[in-house]
Amino acid sequence: MESWERSRRRWQHAFFVSWLVLTSAGPLSEAGQVLPVVLVAGLAAWYAVWFVLRTPPVDDVPLPYVLGGGLIWLGLFAIDSSFLVVALTVLVPYCMDAVRVGRVAVLSCAGGWLWHRFHATGAVTWTEIAIATLIAISMATAVGYFSSVSRQSAERKRLIEQLQAAQDARAAAERQAGVAAERQRLARDIHDSLTQGFASVVMLLEAAQATLPDNKHLTQALRAARENLAESRRVVLALRPGQLDECGLPGALQGLSGRLSDETGVDAHTVITGTVRPLDGQVQEELLRVAQEAVANARRHARADQVTLTLSYMEDLIVLDVHDDGDGFDPSRAASGHGLSIMRERMERLGGTLLVESAPGAGTTVVASLPVVALSGAR
Repeated sequence: MESWERSRRRWQHAFFVSWLVLTSAGPLSEAGQVLPVVLVAGLAAWYAVWFVLRTPPVDDVPLPYVLGGGLIWLGLFAIDSSFLVVALTVLVPYCMDAVRVGRVAVLSCAGGWLWHRFHATGAVTWTEIAIATLIAISMATAVGYFSSVSRQSAERKRLIEQLQAAQDARAAAERQAGVAAERQRLARDIHDSLTQGFASVVMLLEAAQATLPDNKHLTQALRAARENLAESRRVVLALRPGQLDECGLPGALQGLSGRLSDETGVDAHTVITGTVRPLDGQVQEELLRVAQEAVANARRHARADQVTLTLSYMEDLIVLDVHDDGDGFDPSRAASGHGLSIMRERMERLGGTLLVESAPGAGTTVVASLPVVALSGAR
């Protein structure tokens, strides 16, 4: 479409220059005066200011250009009636796009020609009126034809843009569908391999523990197997989008804290504050992933007795914080941790922030916040 606009402007410039040369070459050679040359040069410069140095919209006729060009034309016409057709040169940039401008050009030329005949002979014959009428009809037909071509080109451009937008939307939907299908495949593979394998290991270790109840290493192995079984189930749930589709982010967070309590005995719960409002699917998914990672870290490292997930709907922010009362750590020494880096990247990708507040023995709080501006941009 940009190439079409450039080509169109080139044809417009060529049309203007050719008409200006054709309509003024004869009168300038006969007049032998400086003033007509100055006015023609002024008209060319006036056109260049409006259509070469700047590019106004074709459907917006600038009144200053029309008035300035019209005054220059009237000056030329007053000097020599042969400059009558220069009116077309003044208005030609808009004859194809604005029918009303074309009508003004036609009427100006026809009326000016009749006025010239009256001024020269003192009367206008019916033959001259008929000639002026035929000229006006021919010019009006040409203007109408070019205007129709211009409208068809604009409509074609609009349809092509709509088609391109539809193709882009379809491609995006296909990419999303492909990502969803791949996530489902990974979830099935993990469930059928790692999750089932950890479940078998847990069963075997529980059977062994029944015969060797006081074996310390066996107890540790059983705890590690159970934690990894729970973690593999968490990954499978994270890969499946159904939990967000069915109950939204608040419900998914409540399910996450409920599973943590059921599987570990930790006192975990979810708090929702503010007025719940719909969020973009990508925003919900990223916030859920941050919550899952924070809960997983609390489960693996914190040895917490209590975990609280809080989702706050504020006027200009959406804030998720995950707090545990576990061992805590020094954030400056763990700033390069893989899990924390992934959570921070998730938030920064959406225009949000991630803060980690912790100290040894003082628990940990992970705070993810997204401004409303970022939320609207993610849609």
